Amino acid sequence: MDHASPDHSCAPVLDALVAYHETGQVPFTPPGHKQGRGADPRVREALGDAVFAGDVLATSGLDDRSSSHHVLERAQALMAHAVGAEHTFFSTCGSSLSVKAAMLAVAGPHQELIIGRDAHKSVVSGLVLAGIRPVWVDPQWDPGLHLAHPPSAEAFDDAFDRHPDARGALVTSPTPYGTCAALADIAAVCHRRGKPLVVDEAWGAHLPFHPGLPAWAMDAGADVCVTSVHKMGSGLEQSSVFHLQGDRIDPNALKACADLLGTTSPSVLVYAALDGWRRQMAEHGRLLYDDALALAGRLRERIEDIDGLHVHGRADFCAPGRAADLDPLQIIIDISALGTTGYRAADFLREHHRINLHVCDHRRISAQLSHADDTRTTGRLLTALLDLPGHARELRTDARVEVPDPAELRPEQVMLPRDAFFGRTELVPWEKAAGRVAAEMLTPYPPGIPAALPGERLGTEVLRYLRSGVEAGMVIPDAADPGVENVKVVVEPAQDA
Repeated sequence: MDHASPDHSCAPVLDALVAYHETGQVPFTPPGHKQGRGADPRVREALGDAVFAGDVLATSGLDDRSSSHHVLERAQALMAHAVGAEHTFFSTCGSSLSVKAAMLAVAGPHQELIIGRDAHKSVVSGLVLAGIRPVWVDPQWDPGLHLAHPPSAEAFDDAFDRHPDARGALVTSPTPYGTCAALADIAAVCHRRGKPLVVDEAWGAHLPFHPGLPAWAMDAGADVCVTSVHKMGSGLEQSSVFHLQGDRIDPNALKACADLLGTTSPSVLVYAALDGWRRQMAEHGRLLYDDALALAGRLRERIEDIDGLHVHGRADFCAPGRAADLDPLQIIIDISALGTTGYRAADFLREHHRINLHVCDHRRISAQLSHADDTRTTGRLLTALLDLPGHARELRTDARVEVPDPAELRPEQVMLPRDAFFGRTELVPWEKAAGRVAAEMLTPYPPGIPAALPGERLGTEVLRYLRSGVEAGMVIPDAADPGVENVKVVVEPAQDA
């Protein structure tokens, strides 16, 4: 392939899959359903035969025993060219794996990594697995809206001054609320010290394909960028890519870390969807996002006209001390004037209008648009939202989420996350957990950002926030006790004696 000007009309994975069927290959390999012949007819009826037809082995299936056709490598090279990266790797285990691989490629056990505290739980899982010592950088807090925006470049600069031996930095941008960090400034902070910047850009798969969207991580100078194509692209669930540029991280080391964590049985279905999405974006991305951005603009105006609803825009989110940019496709709606919570509003819209919303919190609901939306889907959403104010009285609740001030919401890290997670633990009533060291992640979902994580000393304010949140409708699915009546904590030394 000519890497200077590759043919983006081809799709190596999809082409190989078509060839597999056209040449009449007969598998005596996994998967055991053998092109669906062994699948229960009821399953085939529900999923469709095409799912099983596309579920072939990657080697000795899609490619030959020695991968001599380099199907995956060619598809990854096309993806890298499409977005302007030097290297791209596909992942069929989601960005949860990809971000862990990036972390492992930068820092090892007991080494420091500077991380925005608004990181996803997958980042915390990476800390547990690797034994990395986090140096947390606080987000920028909007006290009026009770909303965290990405940390500033100055905060990362200060953290490096205090921890000059830190191996690099990791920042999340965009956030699930669509707010973006000043990535170019943060990259400059890192690179002045010769340190790499990893960007968890899980919500930014679309950003390279339209100038009206926020700048994406590679253009801003990041060394590694992790993105979930299933979130804002056309990939299947679990489809992720991570991009690399520059010489601060060895591509072979990054690939080895991904191999360490990833499956040896990758899904060709996921690979094929990634390959097809790259072709779609390379050929039609600009036009598709012309339409999507125009649709989002009209939708924002219509929602803003609904009594009791306010659509957050750049004027709310982007200013000194707040976010640097905003993805307009994340429609964040403040419903606090209706006297209810986002949890109750989301449940009402699902039950009565079959509308499934994205992030919901104590005062907001949100709708994620993509290039797949049109006037039909947004019309359904508008109809549902127009119905919401008329039911405000029945949706009102006395339950209030006790959101503390930022300082009270940030527990002190007193143990390595790995040590707390794998140490001796016990469950204690939440009322008695204050002052104890958490041994689990307590993560409201979505968006999946831990309010407390292993190794942090729990405070009364954080515990009240979580308990009041659960009572108001917050979901904390991965806690040992999802109701947070009890909390898993580290056994104290005196008790261990």
